[in-house]
Amino acid sequence: MRVIDSNGQMLGVMPTSQAQRMAERQGLDLVEITPNAEPPVCKIMDYGKFRYDESIKAKQQRKAQKTTQVKEIKFHPGTDTGDLEHKLRQIRQFLSEGNKVKLTLQFRGRENQHRELGEDMIARVLEMLKDECFVEQAPKTLGRIHGCLIGPPRAKKGGGKPQISVSGNPPPQPAQPPAEPEKGGGIHISIG
Repeated sequence: MRVIDSNGQMLGVMPTSQAQRMAERQGLDLVEITPNAEPPVCKIMDYGKFRYDESIKAKQQRKAQKTTQVKEIKFHPGTDTGDLEHKLRQIRQFLSEGNKVKLTLQFRGRENQHRELGEDMIARVLEMLKDECFVEQAPKTLGRIHGCLIGPPRAKKGGGKPQISVSGNPPPQPAQPPAEPEKGGGIHISIG
């Protein structure tokens, strides 16, 4: 087997019994790192300390990991202004906590005949929240449900995905100001 010492130095290929004696003399363990290699790779190390260090690393990774939940807010085409304001406060709170929010509007009964009212409701909500959220999935209708997914605003970076506007199209790019003509160094003709 190929043996690596506790400092990371390659000791070479040797019989298993010789590698075990070397580990015992140092008061350490012989741990097989890559069993499928030809020959297998083993390292001389303190296995208890290794397991402890790995558990600490895993714990720190779990602590640093940010969990995002998807919250759902339901609307109906006839949602009143008071209810709408309450739902907007809830959406803002969810977004401030770093969660994504799924906006759904379900059509019931005769509301199916006036789907434009429901679509206008979702568009109005997105317009009210346009500076406070990022539209991750544009509004679309699936059966009797019209909805979209929004998330907290993303940090502006160079490149990346273009933002989707309320209409589902990329936002228009700002017009570039016309370049000013260079002054001096050119030929100027004046007709007088």
